[in-house]
Amino acid sequence: MIDPVQLTQALLRADSVTPARGTVFDVLEAALVPIGFAVDRFVVGEAPDGPVENLLATRGAGPRHLAFAGHVDVVPPGDGWTGSPWSGEVRGGLLYGRGAVDMKGAVAAFAAAASRSDAGTLSLIITGDEEGPATYGTVALMERMAARGIVPDLCLVGEPTSTARLGDMVKIGRRGSVNIWIDVPGRQGHVAYPHLADNPIPRLIAILTEIDAVVLDQGTDWFQPSNIEVTDITVGNPAHNVIPAMASARLSIRFNDRHLGADLIDRIRAIAERHAPGTVVTGKVSGEAFLTEPGAFSTLLSDAIADATGITPELSTTGGTSDARFLSKLCPVVEFGLVNATMHKVDEAVAVEDLRTLTDIYAGVITRALR
Repeated sequence: MIDPVQLTQALLRADSVTPARGTVFDVLEAALVPIGFAVDRFVVGEAPDGPVENLLATRGAGPRHLAFAGHVDVVPPGDGWTGSPWSGEVRGGLLYGRGAVDMKGAVAAFAAAASRSDAGTLSLIITGDEEGPATYGTVALMERMAARGIVPDLCLVGEPTSTARLGDMVKIGRRGSVNIWIDVPGRQGHVAYPHLADNPIPRLIAILTEIDAVVLDQGTDWFQPSNIEVTDITVGNPAHNVIPAMASARLSIRFNDRHLGADLIDRIRAIAERHAPGTVVTGKVSGEAFLTEPGAFSTLLSDAIADATGITPELSTTGGTSDARFLSKLCPVVEFGLVNATMHKVDEAVAVEDLRTLTDIYAGVITRALR
């Protein structure tokens, strides 16, 4: 059987700043093949968002199929670590390294859990680009699965969802995310001759004032209210005596399942057009909101958590986006993993005992999902 601590250490020692390729996948493949998985690794994509390496591992031919999804790429470690961010060193019961929590520890725990059982059909959907643009990551894996006719019944994403202690929170949905750019054109000129120019700044201010007053909703049973945030205002005017030719702003909207990203872009465009005809509004939807209604899947996960920890987890949709936003199109998806207190921080670390307990929980999920 696989030791989750040893496998996590091996994964941590493979420097895999996003996009990850090569060694970290070698380590994971070497662990999965001996326990019966067929491993399909492929590199896809072009610059600037690629190339990206992905791994799809499958085992079994049972009537029920449980997928586990995750990533082995990590954010840059930054400066100020007590030791090396790639050491995989254990100190005081904590295993240190970039990616220990987010989320190499969970990947190792699921592989270790899979080594305990041969029931049903299991797959691991592992990307090397979740922390980056994600253009050629999980989406490309889903395309690969579709080409091979692989459709799981359930998918567990191993993101670090726990907050104060392992097992206290499960994610059953995520809000959507859209970024919007507003470019208000004007006509450059001397400030002493405003009648010969056209200042776009007052119109941008009027647009943003109306947007700031928008209340998208009051939230739902499972989601907090959607929110619009102004994240940048740019004029780029180096001269004090020149009326600028352009004024721009950027918005970020996190929205619940009462909205679609494209509809929100259209709504912002309509506001801009009222105040400044000719304004260019462009948007990029990073992901739509999704909800896996509480039911059989969240119950079996909660039962596995309770058996291993004695905790009944809170079901939540808080936080940012994850690759579950893509996978929700395949099948019911829930997210559960380690305590997220140190993710993306200096001296990121996971409790060794939590790794072993997470393995027990995942093993319980496998048993319950595939029986």
